[in-house]
Amino acid sequence: MGNVLTIILQRLALGVLTLLIVSVVIFVAVNLLPGDFAQLILGQGATEEAVNTIRRDLGLDQPMVARYLTWLGGMLTGDLGSSFAQLNFATNMGGANTVTVLDQILPRLGNTMFLAGVTAVIAVPIAVTLGVLAALYRNTIFDRVANIATLSSISSPEFFMAYVLILVLAVINPIFPSLSNIYDGMALSDRLEKTMLPALTLTLVVTAHMMRMTRASIINLLASPYIEMARLKGMSPMRVIVKHALPNALAPIINVVALNLAYLITGVVVVEVVFVYPGIGQLFVDSVKIRDIPVVQACCLIFAAAYILLNLTADIMSILSNPRLRHPK
Repeated sequence: MGNVLTIILQRLALGVLTLLIVSVVIFVAVNLLPGDFAQLILGQGATEEAVNTIRRDLGLDQPMVARYLTWLGGMLTGDLGSSFAQLNFATNMGGANTVTVLDQILPRLGNTMFLAGVTAVIAVPIAVTLGVLAALYRNTIFDRVANIATLSSISSPEFFMAYVLILVLAVINPIFPSLSNIYDGMALSDRLEKTMLPALTLTLVVTAHMMRMTRASIINLLASPYIEMARLKGMSPMRVIVKHALPNALAPIINVVALNLAYLITGVVVVEVVFVYPGIGQLFVDSVKIRDIPVVQACCLIFAAAYILLNLTADIMSILSNPRLRHPK
Protein backbone atom coordinates (compact mmCIF):
# COMPACT_ATOMS: atom_id res chain seq x y z
CA MET A 1 0.00 0.00 0.00
CA GLY A 2 2.86 2.35 0.83
CA ASN A 3 4.45 1.69 -2.55
CA VAL A 4 1.19 2.53 -4.33
CA LEU A 5 0.82 5.76 -2.35
CA THR A 6 4.39 6.75 -3.21
CA ILE A 7 3.79 6.15 -6.92
CA ILE A 8 0.55 8.16 -6.82
CA LEU A 9 2.24 11.09 -5.04
CA GLN A 10 5.05 11.01 -7.62
CA ARG A 11 2.48 11.14 -10.44
CA LEU A 12 0.68 14.07 -8.78
CA ALA A 13 3.92 15.99 -8.30
CA LEU A 14 4.82 15.37 -11.94
CA GLY A 15 1.37 16.60 -12.97
CA VAL A 16 1.77 19.84 -11.02
CA LEU A 17 5.22 20.42 -12.53
CA THR A 18 3.86 19.74 -16.02
CA LEU A 19 1.01 22.19 -15.50
CA LEU A 20 3.47 24.87 -14.33
CA ILE A 21 5.61 24.39 -17.45
CA VAL A 22 2.51 24.44 -19.65
CA SER A 23 1.37 27.69 -18.01
CA VAL A 24 4.62 29.33 -19.10
CA VAL A 25 4.14 28.09 -22.67
CA ILE A 26 0.53 29.29 -22.68
CA PHE A 27 1.41 32.75 -21.38
CA VAL A 28 4.24 33.27 -23.87
CA ALA A 29 2.25 31.92 -26.82
CA VAL A 30 -0.86 33.99 -26.08
CA ASN A 31 1.15 37.17 -25.62
CA LEU A 32 2.92 36.58 -28.94
CA LEU A 33 -0.38 36.47 -30.82
CA PRO A 34 -0.55 39.14 -33.54
CA GLY A 35 -2.82 42.10 -32.89
CA ASP A 36 -3.36 44.41 -29.96
CA PHE A 37 -6.50 44.70 -27.84
CA ALA A 38 -6.13 48.45 -27.30
CA GLN A 39 -5.67 49.07 -31.02
CA LEU A 40 -8.60 46.80 -31.84
CA ILE A 41 -10.95 48.62 -29.46
CA LEU A 42 -9.94 52.14 -30.47
CA GLY A 43 -9.71 51.45 -34.19
CA GLN A 44 -7.03 52.18 -36.75
CA GLY A 45 -7.48 55.95 -36.39
CA ALA A 46 -6.59 56.01 -32.69
CA THR A 47 -3.66 58.09 -31.56
CA GLU A 48 -0.61 56.42 -30.09
CA GLU A 49 -1.20 58.24 -26.82
CA ALA A 50 -4.72 56.82 -26.48
CA VAL A 51 -3.50 53.29 -27.28
CA ASN A 52 -0.67 53.58 -24.73
CA THR A 53 -3.13 54.84 -22.09
CA ILE A 54 -5.33 51.76 -22.45
CA ARG A 55 -2.30 49.47 -22.49
CA ARG A 56 -1.07 51.10 -19.27
CA ASP A 57 -4.49 50.79 -17.61
CA LEU A 58 -4.62 47.08 -18.52
CA GLY A 59 -1.02 46.45 -17.44
CA LEU A 60 0.09 45.50 -20.95
CA ASP A 61 3.01 47.92 -20.79
CA GLN A 62 4.75 45.88 -18.08
CA PRO A 63 7.53 43.36 -18.88
CA MET A 64 6.32 39.88 -19.80
CA VAL A 65 8.00 38.27 -16.78
CA ALA A 66 6.24 40.65 -14.37
CA ARG A 67 2.89 40.02 -16.05
CA TYR A 68 3.41 36.25 -15.88
CA LEU A 69 4.26 36.34 -12.18
CA THR A 70 1.18 38.48 -11.51
CA TRP A 71 -0.97 36.05 -13.48
CA LEU A 72 0.59 33.04 -11.76
CA GLY A 73 -0.01 34.56 -8.34
CA GLY A 74 -3.62 35.26 -9.19
CA MET A 75 -4.04 31.77 -10.62
CA LEU A 76 -2.78 30.19 -7.38
CA THR A 77 -5.35 32.18 -5.41
CA GLY A 78 -8.19 31.50 -7.84
CA ASP A 79 -8.15 34.98 -9.38
CA LEU A 80 -7.75 34.76 -13.17
CA GLY A 81 -8.21 38.48 -13.64
CA SER A 82 -10.85 40.53 -15.44
CA SER A 83 -11.98 40.18 -19.01
CA PHE A 84 -10.58 43.00 -21.16
CA ALA A 85 -13.66 43.08 -23.37
CA GLN A 86 -16.12 43.18 -20.49
CA LEU A 87 -14.02 45.74 -18.62
CA ASN A 88 -14.06 47.99 -21.67
CA PHE A 89 -17.81 47.50 -22.11
CA ALA A 90 -18.53 48.28 -18.47
CA THR A 91 -16.34 51.37 -18.62
CA ASN A 92 -18.06 52.69 -21.73
CA MET A 93 -21.46 52.22 -20.13
CA GLY A 94 -20.35 54.00 -17.01
CA GLY A 95 -20.53 50.92 -14.80
CA ALA A 96 -18.29 50.52 -11.79
CA ASN A 97 -18.25 46.73 -11.72
CA THR A 98 -16.02 44.57 -13.88
CA VAL A 99 -16.68 41.05 -15.11
CA THR A 100 -14.06 38.56 -13.97
CA VAL A 101 -12.76 35.79 -16.15
CA LEU A 102 -14.28 33.21 -13.82
CA ASP A 103 -17.70 34.83 -14.23
CA GLN A 104 -17.43 34.24 -17.96
CA ILE A 105 -15.83 30.83 -17.91
CA LEU A 106 -17.75 28.93 -15.23
CA PRO A 107 -21.14 28.82 -17.05
CA ARG A 108 -19.44 27.92 -20.33
CA LEU A 109 -17.34 25.25 -18.62
CA GLY A 110 -20.50 23.76 -17.16
CA ASN A 111 -22.02 23.56 -20.64
CA THR A 112 -18.91 21.88 -22.04
CA MET A 113 -18.85 19.39 -19.15
CA PHE A 114 -22.51 18.59 -19.84
CA LEU A 115 -21.73 17.97 -23.52
CA ALA A 116 -18.74 15.80 -22.60
CA GLY A 117 -20.84 13.84 -20.11
CA VAL A 118 -23.61 13.14 -22.63
CA THR A 119 -21.02 12.07 -25.20
CA ALA A 120 -19.24 9.78 -22.72
CA VAL A 121 -22.52 8.10 -21.72
CA ILE A 122 -23.17 7.33 -25.39
CA ALA A 123 -19.65 6.61 -26.64
CA VAL A 124 -18.02 4.48 -23.92
CA PRO A 125 -20.62 1.65 -23.81
CA ILE A 126 -20.86 1.58 -27.62
CA ALA A 127 -17.07 1.51 -28.05
CA VAL A 128 -16.43 -1.19 -25.45
CA THR A 129 -19.30 -3.33 -26.77
CA LEU A 130 -18.12 -3.00 -30.36
CA GLY A 131 -14.56 -3.81 -29.29
CA VAL A 132 -15.64 -6.95 -27.44
CA LEU A 133 -17.81 -8.12 -30.36
CA ALA A 134 -15.08 -7.35 -32.89
CA ALA A 135 -12.62 -9.44 -30.87
CA LEU A 136 -15.17 -12.22 -30.44
CA TYR A 137 -15.98 -12.31 -34.18
CA ARG A 138 -12.47 -11.51 -35.36
CA ASN A 139 -11.89 -11.56 -39.15
CA THR A 140 -15.61 -11.88 -39.83
CA ILE A 141 -17.80 -9.51 -41.84
CA PHE A 142 -18.89 -7.80 -38.61
CA ASP A 143 -15.27 -7.17 -37.62
CA ARG A 144 -14.39 -5.75 -41.04
CA VAL A 145 -17.47 -3.53 -41.19
CA ALA A 146 -16.85 -2.21 -37.65
CA ASN A 147 -13.22 -1.42 -38.47
CA ILE A 148 -14.09 0.28 -41.76
CA ALA A 149 -16.83 2.36 -40.11
CA THR A 150 -14.67 3.46 -37.19
CA LEU A 151 -11.67 4.21 -39.40
CA SER A 152 -13.89 6.27 -41.71
CA SER A 153 -15.25 8.30 -38.81
CA ILE A 154 -11.84 8.90 -37.26
CA SER A 155 -10.35 9.89 -40.63
CA SER A 156 -13.02 12.48 -41.38
CA PRO A 157 -12.63 16.06 -40.08
CA GLU A 158 -14.92 16.95 -37.21
CA PHE A 159 -16.62 19.77 -39.07
CA PHE A 160 -17.36 17.40 -41.98
CA MET A 161 -19.00 14.86 -39.66
CA ALA A 162 -20.93 17.68 -38.01
CA TYR A 163 -22.31 19.00 -41.31
CA VAL A 164 -23.21 15.48 -42.46
CA LEU A 165 -25.20 14.92 -39.26
CA ILE A 166 -26.87 18.32 -39.66
CA LEU A 167 -27.85 17.40 -43.22
CA VAL A 168 -29.16 13.95 -42.29
CA LEU A 169 -30.71 14.54 -38.86
CA ALA A 170 -31.72 18.21 -39.00
CA VAL A 171 -32.47 19.01 -42.66
CA ILE A 172 -33.53 15.84 -44.49
CA ASN A 173 -34.96 14.23 -41.35
CA PRO A 174 -35.67 17.03 -38.84
CA ILE A 175 -35.14 14.95 -35.71
CA PHE A 176 -32.79 17.26 -33.81
CA PRO A 177 -32.24 21.04 -34.04
CA SER A 178 -29.15 22.14 -35.96
CA LEU A 179 -28.27 24.90 -33.47
CA SER A 180 -27.49 24.13 -29.84
CA ASN A 181 -28.65 27.39 -28.30
CA ILE A 182 -28.95 26.22 -24.71
CA TYR A 183 -29.35 28.57 -21.74
CA ASP A 184 -29.58 28.53 -17.96
CA GLY A 185 -32.86 27.29 -16.54
CA MET A 186 -33.58 25.17 -19.61
CA ALA A 187 -35.49 21.93 -19.05
CA LEU A 188 -33.26 18.84 -19.07
CA SER A 189 -35.20 17.23 -21.93
CA ASP A 190 -34.82 20.35 -24.10
CA ARG A 191 -31.14 20.64 -23.20
CA LEU A 192 -30.55 17.00 -24.16
CA GLU A 193 -32.38 17.48 -27.45
CA LYS A 194 -30.29 20.51 -28.42
CA THR A 195 -27.08 18.82 -27.26
CA MET A 196 -27.65 15.57 -29.14
CA LEU A 197 -26.17 16.53 -32.52
CA PRO A 198 -22.83 17.82 -31.15
CA ALA A 199 -22.75 14.80 -28.81
CA LEU A 200 -23.27 12.41 -31.71
CA THR A 201 -20.55 14.18 -33.69
CA LEU A 202 -18.07 13.75 -30.84
CA THR A 203 -19.22 10.16 -30.38
CA LEU A 204 -18.29 9.34 -33.97
CA VAL A 205 -14.88 10.90 -33.42
CA VAL A 206 -13.91 9.20 -30.14
CA THR A 207 -15.58 5.80 -30.51
CA ALA A 208 -13.00 4.54 -33.01
CA HIS A 209 -10.02 4.94 -30.63
CA MET A 210 -11.76 3.19 -27.74
CA MET A 211 -13.23 0.42 -29.89
CA ARG A 212 -9.94 -0.44 -31.60
CA MET A 213 -7.98 -0.40 -28.33
CA THR A 214 -10.55 -2.67 -26.67
CA ARG A 215 -10.39 -5.06 -29.63
CA ALA A 216 -6.58 -5.10 -29.75
CA SER A 217 -6.21 -5.57 -25.98
CA ILE A 218 -8.61 -8.50 -25.88
CA ILE A 219 -7.11 -10.19 -28.95
CA ASN A 220 -3.63 -9.98 -27.39
CA LEU A 221 -4.92 -11.80 -24.33
CA LEU A 222 -6.79 -14.53 -26.19
CA ALA A 223 -3.52 -16.43 -26.78
CA SER A 224 -2.69 -16.51 -23.06
CA PRO A 225 -2.50 -19.91 -21.32
CA TYR A 226 -5.26 -19.11 -18.83
CA ILE A 227 -7.60 -18.24 -21.71
CA GLU A 228 -6.81 -21.59 -23.34
CA MET A 229 -7.53 -23.31 -20.02
CA ALA A 230 -10.89 -21.52 -19.76
CA ARG A 231 -11.76 -22.68 -23.26
CA LEU A 232 -10.77 -26.27 -22.45
CA LYS A 233 -13.13 -26.15 -19.49
CA GLY A 234 -15.96 -25.60 -21.96
CA MET A 235 -16.68 -21.92 -21.34
CA SER A 236 -18.48 -20.07 -24.13
CA PRO A 237 -16.37 -17.60 -26.14
CA MET A 238 -18.38 -14.63 -24.86
CA ARG A 239 -17.95 -15.70 -21.24
CA VAL A 240 -14.22 -16.22 -21.76
CA ILE A 241 -13.84 -12.68 -23.08
CA VAL A 242 -16.12 -10.95 -20.57
CA LYS A 243 -15.03 -12.86 -17.45
CA HIS A 244 -11.33 -13.50 -18.12
CA ALA A 245 -9.99 -11.35 -20.97
CA LEU A 246 -11.79 -8.04 -20.41
CA PRO A 247 -10.81 -7.56 -16.72
CA ASN A 248 -7.13 -8.09 -17.60
CA ALA A 249 -7.39 -5.67 -20.52
CA LEU A 250 -8.75 -2.87 -18.35
CA ALA A 251 -5.44 -0.96 -18.00
CA PRO A 252 -5.02 -0.02 -21.69
CA ILE A 253 -8.77 0.44 -22.11
CA ILE A 254 -8.89 2.82 -19.13
CA ASN A 255 -6.01 4.78 -20.62
CA VAL A 256 -7.65 5.23 -24.00
CA VAL A 257 -11.02 6.08 -22.43
CA ALA A 258 -9.40 8.73 -20.24
CA LEU A 259 -7.53 10.20 -23.22
CA ASN A 260 -10.76 10.44 -25.18
CA LEU A 261 -12.58 11.98 -22.23
CA ALA A 262 -9.81 14.56 -22.11
CA TYR A 263 -10.39 15.19 -25.80
CA LEU A 264 -14.10 15.73 -25.12
CA ILE A 265 -13.14 18.72 -22.97
CA THR A 266 -10.11 20.05 -24.82
CA GLY A 267 -11.04 19.22 -28.41
CA VAL A 268 -14.59 20.53 -28.60
CA VAL A 269 -13.67 23.87 -30.17
CA VAL A 270 -14.59 22.98 -33.76
CA VAL A 271 -17.79 21.16 -32.79
CA GLU A 272 -18.97 23.98 -30.52
CA VAL A 273 -18.32 26.56 -33.23
CA VAL A 274 -20.24 24.55 -35.86
CA PHE A 275 -23.29 24.09 -33.65
CA VAL A 276 -22.95 27.51 -31.94
CA TYR A 277 -22.84 25.62 -28.65
CA PRO A 278 -22.21 28.05 -25.75
CA GLY A 279 -19.29 26.15 -24.26
CA ILE A 280 -15.74 27.03 -23.36
CA GLY A 281 -14.54 26.21 -26.88
CA GLN A 282 -16.84 28.83 -28.39
CA LEU A 283 -15.76 31.33 -25.73
CA PHE A 284 -12.12 30.59 -26.58
CA VAL A 285 -12.65 31.32 -30.28
CA ASP A 286 -14.59 34.53 -29.56
CA SER A 287 -11.90 35.71 -27.14
CA VAL A 288 -9.09 35.06 -29.63
CA LYS A 289 -10.93 37.16 -32.21
CA ILE A 290 -11.00 40.22 -29.95
CA ARG A 291 -7.61 39.53 -28.29
CA ASP A 292 -9.13 39.18 -24.81
CA ILE A 293 -5.86 37.88 -23.35
CA PRO A 294 -7.00 36.94 -19.80
CA VAL A 295 -9.89 34.83 -21.12
CA VAL A 296 -7.73 33.13 -23.76
CA GLN A 297 -5.08 32.29 -21.15
CA ALA A 298 -7.68 30.94 -18.74
CA CYS A 299 -9.31 28.77 -21.43
CA CYS A 300 -5.93 27.33 -22.46
CA LEU A 301 -5.05 26.67 -18.82
CA ILE A 302 -8.34 24.84 -18.24
CA PHE A 303 -7.79 22.73 -21.35
CA ALA A 304 -4.28 21.83 -20.16
CA ALA A 305 -5.39 21.12 -16.58
CA ALA A 306 -8.24 18.88 -17.74
CA TYR A 307 -5.93 16.93 -20.04
CA ILE A 308 -3.25 16.48 -17.37
CA LEU A 309 -5.79 15.57 -14.67
CA LEU A 310 -7.51 12.93 -16.78
CA ASN A 311 -4.15 11.47 -17.82
CA LEU A 312 -3.12 11.28 -14.16
CA THR A 313 -6.45 9.64 -13.34
CA ALA A 314 -5.91 7.06 -16.07
CA ASP A 315 -2.37 6.43 -14.87
CA ILE A 316 -3.45 5.95 -11.26
CA MET A 317 -6.38 3.70 -12.21
CA SER A 318 -4.08 1.59 -14.37
CA ILE A 319 -1.68 1.19 -11.44
CA LEU A 320 -4.52 0.14 -9.15
CA SER A 321 -5.97 -2.31 -11.69
CA ASN A 322 -2.64 -3.89 -12.73
CA PRO A 323 -0.39 -5.16 -9.90
CA ARG A 324 2.59 -5.43 -12.27
CA LEU A 325 2.66 -1.63 -12.62
CA ARG A 326 3.08 -1.25 -8.85
CA HIS A 327 6.48 -2.94 -8.92
CA PRO A 328 8.36 -1.56 -11.94
CA LYS A 329 11.66 -3.26 -12.69
